[in-house]
Amino acid sequence: MDYTLLLHALILGIVEGLTEFLPVSSTGHLILVGDLLGFNDDRGKLFEIVIQAGAILALCWEYRTRIGGVLGGLRRGEAAALRFTLNLVIAFMPLAIIGLLFKKAIEHTLFKPVPVAIAFIVGAFFILWAEKRQHHIRFESVDQLGPVEAVKLGFAQALALIPGTSRSGATIIGGLLFGLSRKAATEFSFFLAIPTLIMATLYSLYKERALLNAGDLGMWVAGFVAAFVSAFLCVRWLLRYITQHDFIPFAWYRIGFGLVILLTAHYGWVNWTQG
Repeated sequence: MDYTLLLHALILGIVEGLTEFLPVSSTGHLILVGDLLGFNDDRGKLFEIVIQAGAILALCWEYRTRIGGVLGGLRRGEAAALRFTLNLVIAFMPLAIIGLLFKKAIEHTLFKPVPVAIAFIVGAFFILWAEKRQHHIRFESVDQLGPVEAVKLGFAQALALIPGTSRSGATIIGGLLFGLSRKAATEFSFFLAIPTLIMATLYSLYKERALLNAGDLGMWVAGFVAAFVSAFLCVRWLLRYITQHDFIPFAWYRIGFGLVILLTAHYGWVNWTQG
């Protein structure tokens, strides 16, 4: 067994789990850490899909009661469950359509450390601006949302196609701007992540099926478990955090992290992949 590769798998799994549901961009962090570890090739991309599945499973486990209630409500034809599910479908569509049309071009142009660092900083200023505005809360719960709000949140999530933007960050901050409470915006981001990440994972696995190799099973298991555990702990922590805090600290983290990447790239301290 290659213990170095196993260590890389654990590191990337933890990075995925800790960043997938925070407004700091898991994709951006994986690109940067993968670049440092020399694990940004096709094999590395497939591995990122596997560990993303671990983070999704952690979220499903955290919300298993709510998910079970919605599925039961759908079977019984309950209006609340139907409305909630329809909102998720509506909110999922913008990212799905835009992603299918432009994902290749975006990956070719922007999936590099320096563009990611720039997106980190730009996204941070957007968070600071959004948090400084006065919030007019119209929706305290995700159950109060209608299709119009779902469409708006869907287009907010679509911004995450730009690596470094953050899917959760775009959806949460968009939710605050559209009148959701901090709790409702965060929870809708979580619920929307489930169909979004499941479909993205299945689609990517199908596309990269030729790279599947039983010899990588140990690496996949290590990364999957690391992503599951770290994501579960992160979601629990974030739900407690938002009850008394805002997202401004994440903005300053993004600025600092982005500046470090730009400085190391400019002065050649780190041999980042350019382009």
